[in-house]
Amino acid sequence: MKPKVIEISLLFIFFIFSLDLFGQDLRIVSISPSTTEIIFALGLGDFLVGVDSFSNYPPETEKIEKVGTFSQPNLEKIISLKPDIVFATGLEQNPTVARLKRAGLKVYTVDPANIKELFQNILEIGKITQREREARKLIFKMSKDLSKIERKIANIEFSQRPKVFLEIWYSPLITCGKNSYIDEMISLAGGINIAQNIKRKFSRISQELVIKESPEIIIISYMQNQERAREFVLSRYGWDSITAVKKNRVYADINPDLILRPGPRIIEGIKELYKRFYGENFD
Repeated sequence: MKPKVIEISLLFIFFIFSLDLFGQDLRIVSISPSTTEIIFALGLGDFLVGVDSFSNYPPETEKIEKVGTFSQPNLEKIISLKPDIVFATGLEQNPTVARLKRAGLKVYTVDPANIKELFQNILEIGKITQREREARKLIFKMSKDLSKIERKIANIEFSQRPKVFLEIWYSPLITCGKNSYIDEMISLAGGINIAQNIKRKFSRISQELVIKESPEIIIISYMQNQERAREFVLSRYGWDSITAVKKNRVYADINPDLILRPGPRIIEGIKELYKRFYGENFD
């Protein structure tokens, strides 16, 4: 058995043996918007005693105690809430996760590289919190919606699919590589990620490479202002030669949370991408 599989198995066994602590008084803290959305989708919103300040969906999160930002959670505040378990994500939150564990708290990290791993995370959260039935129902619904999307995209010839650049941040210029769930979203929506050969999940990319690839679609994932986004892109030297810019196919009108949060609304994000790629609603 591979070391990573053994590690995951031992971690899961640890949580299983801890389930006797999780009764009607279960206390949950989530320091990641994506895990907050998963917890609510499993019907566990009433057990949330703390969330990060970026957790803004569903609207019920507004009434929950805030425990700092996504990047800088307040450890003292989290500890004071006496959670049975803390849900977090990886990458930027890894140092926080380590500190929480050193403080004796149980922490479960959700950091899926693809949709299959997201489904696994949802199921594990369901098992940990005694909501396995709800988790399986959610996964079934999401899988069913995905199948519909895949059937529709299967009819589009690969040569007819648009080249896409999805901009996660502008300074430095950040995009998604082939090992990311966002790359998979682009593919499922019928697009071709121009950064699919970049091995890292999220990576810097040079403006020269974007210009060379000349994507037909540009998605700005951090800005919801269509006109401003186009002006922003046009201000970059050489970008006026890019197909997406010349054909006015620079989009900044998708709710970033549908793309940047690996959670239950990821299906909506794929449908929104499809709409920008092909100029029509999915349904």
